[in-house]
Amino acid sequence: MIWWEVDGDVLHVTDADNAELTVEGVDIAVDSASVDIPRPADETVAVTTSELRFPHAVVYAFSLQCDDHRELDPGGEPLSLPPGEYIVDVDTEIKSYLRFSGAATIERTPDYEEVIISFPTRTRVVLGLRCRHEFPVGTITVPDRPSAIADAITHMAASHKTDGPDRSYPTLRGHPALIEHGDSLEITDCIRSGTPDHGIELVVPPNYESLFVTAPLAYYLQATVRTTDDCRHVSSSSGPDRPRLRLIDRGHDVALSPMPELEHDVARLLRKTFFLDCLVRNAGPYGTTLAEYSLLESLDLDADTLYDASPQDRLAAYLDVPDAAIKHRLPEWHLSTYVTPAYESVETLPFLLDRLSMIYTPRSSELEGRELVERSLEDFYRGPDSGHGWTEQPCAPSATRATTGQVASVDILKPDLRSGRTHGWLADGVPIDAFKSAPEAYDNRLDYLERANDAISIYVVLNDPEMAGEHDRVAEIYRQRSEELTIDLSVAESLETATLARVFESDHDFVHYIGHCETGGLCCPDGTLAASSLECCNVQTFFLNACGSFHEGQTLIEKGSVAGAVTFTQVLNDHAIKVGSTFAKLLVHGFSIERAIDLARRRIMMGKDYTVVGDGTHSLTQGDQPPTTARLEELEADGRETQYLLCLDCYSMRAAGSYYFPHTETNEYAYLCGNDSTFTLTRSELVTMLKETDAAVIYDGDVYWSDALWPRFDR
Repeated sequence: MIWWEVDGDVLHVTDADNAELTVEGVDIAVDSASVDIPRPADETVAVTTSELRFPHAVVYAFSLQCDDHRELDPGGEPLSLPPGEYIVDVDTEIKSYLRFSGAATIERTPDYEEVIISFPTRTRVVLGLRCRHEFPVGTITVPDRPSAIADAITHMAASHKTDGPDRSYPTLRGHPALIEHGDSLEITDCIRSGTPDHGIELVVPPNYESLFVTAPLAYYLQATVRTTDDCRHVSSSSGPDRPRLRLIDRGHDVALSPMPELEHDVARLLRKTFFLDCLVRNAGPYGTTLAEYSLLESLDLDADTLYDASPQDRLAAYLDVPDAAIKHRLPEWHLSTYVTPAYESVETLPFLLDRLSMIYTPRSSELEGRELVERSLEDFYRGPDSGHGWTEQPCAPSATRATTGQVASVDILKPDLRSGRTHGWLADGVPIDAFKSAPEAYDNRLDYLERANDAISIYVVLNDPEMAGEHDRVAEIYRQRSEELTIDLSVAESLETATLARVFESDHDFVHYIGHCETGGLCCPDGTLAASSLECCNVQTFFLNACGSFHEGQTLIEKGSVAGAVTFTQVLNDHAIKVGSTFAKLLVHGFSIERAIDLARRRIMMGKDYTVVGDGTHSLTQGDQPPTTARLEELEADGRETQYLLCLDCYSMRAAGSYYFPHTETNEYAYLCGNDSTFTLTRSELVTMLKETDAAVIYDGDVYWSDALWPRFDR
């Protein structure tokens, strides 16, 4: 769903996922347009102007008169289009397509902040707008039978918009149909007709463990899933009950390992296929100058041939690539989820496949002795995703956020985590190092997407005046961000139970609670508020920055929220201030709940006391590209001009397959999200890059936003 309004010469666009797009023009006239454009659009408007300015984005221009397309040079060279009929693809957070007749010039501003599309005279442009979030189309009903679940997984691929390598772009993988329990298998004609049959089969034993684990591979390959008891007539040298991958027309029959080794085989095949698709797709119309692209030549793979090949032929070529040849070039997989393999869990599969999560069977053990403390200290001294740790300034002894009341305890387990950068837990128990999700969280996410929001509603609650330090910091962070995003900020203090209940039962996108939590609930001047006493929770996301708030947060998910940050036990007040302020800054800049709390909690020695409940992949706001972090280190001068090492990390659990382009004076390449890019820069080059990069920068033991950090080096 798309909403738009015009304010003077500015077109403001918002979607159901809180993404925003601002398009500036010169003396613009805007009206609704019912004109179709040859691109998928949720809304079209007609704009008459001589110039349009978009936020920084990747831009492609396609001629509608011939087979010609061009990309706006990432390095800054303008793109001149002679008179003709064009579609211009602007890859902003809300996808934008411009259709027009005539000549045009497309260029970036010197600071790379904007893209300008200008015309010789006032021109009528049809602007197509598309929300990046895809709603599920249809529902599949399944009985408690493995062969029926196999059929449902097969039809998850109906949501793909292409069967070529471009399916590695997140915008070309739609949300799979929902799954619900029933007495018989029911698949609508629309879903059946949209399911491709490429002659690729995954044959697995008739048990839920094998079906769940192989589901992500089947979904991405658009494979037909069959159980071995339905394939007894098919001969196989690997044995009748052995899982296998079959390419029917080519006669390939690849034996896969039984459980639990099947998990490793699936992860290996999916990572390889996805990565090679990301390289091969550059031979198509949406290609870019990708840093990893040169690997194809060393593998003796021809991108042009593979781009046009059938899915079977392309997969066969990928299977011939030795794993060792690409092992060290693969981006770390963005997300792994540990799911109880049972009929009760099948309803969560479409949501996990939408995020292209690996799926593993949950295994765990008990934490031993001081292991929680030791793992917290290990993360703190290691620092966020690097070998450079945080520094913590000495401070006076700090009180905890606990009161004289009893703080709820949590029995934490140690999960057996497999490959993946971020981990979710959809099973019994409360894990360390993984967000504790719940089936309700995914259903709730869809409910919030259907709401029409004019602004992001943030409510800050301070229920203990001694904690005003965090209150003041986070309120200022939200106010500053409201200068760029449409944020409706409310700040309140000392709310009594009835008033606090109304806050959680009202429509808010985010509630930041600062105070105490006891076994009876969140502390208020007149008692405690138990989340279980709420009729419902209409708060999309939350942060309960109070001691032992895990159980209250988990109940808020059950009552209607999508995700929230909570604590396992008592936390020190100064630690809570550091975590709360850093989390706030990251959250409103587009970081997911899990990524924001993961970075924020590494600022304190006992960071493992913080965790996430609900769908940790969920984000409160959306930016023009996946959120970026940078690690900045000053190098030894050695008698020369001081130089700096800057390592960029652009990564998102929602946008697997995206890429980013670092703006340095010498860089010519884009990089796949999940792969770091490292640059050695002079002071002036660093200033320029920080000005042109929207990122959270980890420097000198603290987190800064790039636009606030560059003045420190501009001298």
